[in-house]
Amino acid sequence: MLDIALLGVLFVAIAIGYGLGFRQASRRSPETTPTNSGLSRDYFVGLNYLLNEQPDEAINTFINALDVNSDTVETHITLGRLFRSRGEADKAVSIHQNLLARPALSDATNAKVQLELARDFVALGVHDRAQRLLRTLLDQDHDSELRYPAKRLLIDLLEREKDWQSAFDTAAPLFKQYPNIRRAAAHWQCELAEIETANASRALAKRHLKKALQLDPQCVRANLILADLDMDNGSYPQAISRLTRILDQDIAHLPTMLPALKRAYQRNDDVVGLETHLNQLIEVAPYTSLIIELGELVHHRDGVDPAISVTGELLSRAPSLRGLNYLVDLYIESQRLQGRDSPDTRLVLLKYHTEALLKDRPRHRCLRCGFTSDALQWQCPTCRYWGTIKPIIGVEGE
Repeated sequence: MLDIALLGVLFVAIAIGYGLGFRQASRRSPETTPTNSGLSRDYFVGLNYLLNEQPDEAINTFINALDVNSDTVETHITLGRLFRSRGEADKAVSIHQNLLARPALSDATNAKVQLELARDFVALGVHDRAQRLLRTLLDQDHDSELRYPAKRLLIDLLEREKDWQSAFDTAAPLFKQYPNIRRAAAHWQCELAEIETANASRALAKRHLKKALQLDPQCVRANLILADLDMDNGSYPQAISRLTRILDQDIAHLPTMLPALKRAYQRNDDVVGLETHLNQLIEVAPYTSLIIELGELVHHRDGVDPAISVTGELLSRAPSLRGLNYLVDLYIESQRLQGRDSPDTRLVLLKYHTEALLKDRPRHRCLRCGFTSDALQWQCPTCRYWGTIKPIIGVEGE
């Protein structure tokens, strides 16, 4: 049965056959009656390879059968794309470079082939050549249909090279027409802010972060970094105020901001304020991380049994596997404090099962492609979208 690659080759073969037949038929005189279809022998050899599920031989034969001219250039481009999609970008480069060597190509077709060749270089990991090609294309071509994909590909390359400022400068003219780029641009500003922070240039870092929030008011990351800068300056109430805004930006990121919130209250020597704040947040979003943190505060202040009471009541409203595991720990500690030599075997068994279920359980998931990880990443390594990875919510997560 033909797989996807073979179906792709079949599509190209049909296009080649049509092109060859049309061109050769047009060359016959009206008086000539053909004795066959006019297709070359190579074409039928290629079809034979295809039907025998030998796509490599079929493609090479089709290339030999097809001259480069205005009627067939699109088919050559399609063949190049097919090679690239099959992981053979080196062959795609050969096809597209062969096209560019033809002086008869129109400017529009030439630009189209250059873009395909840049994609080939990206697939091969030859980013410097791809960048040079794209910059030349953007300097020479003013076709709006090609400028956007060319710019997007260049921006993608600059991202991969972590050239955040160049990525921003390249994308800036697109913000108005393509507002979806603004989220990525806000994260580039955050990346620049982290670099400036590492270089002790906090004023420049804040400038980048304010620009990030102008680009994307929902940028949680910008407020997190600003809160850290406030804490470095001893402005703990201001840091807490910034972190509170995350509730309105993206409620799913409350577990993300919890460590910073805890740090701000502790540095300000305000444990009571932290407990009050946690209670307020739990009323809005009873996430496991918040419940466990509140349980720990009660545990350290009032002891294990009040912590069991508070945690158990909250988990009855928002049950979760990680919350249950924490509650079992509290019960085991309670029995130990009561003088028991060993905890109830049923608790030990329950603890074993909760630990087994939690083992290697991811804490974060990309809402776009489903990538999972334990730690938060601001750019998904799979789909490469920014800000799509968030804490997992539900029984198995928060």
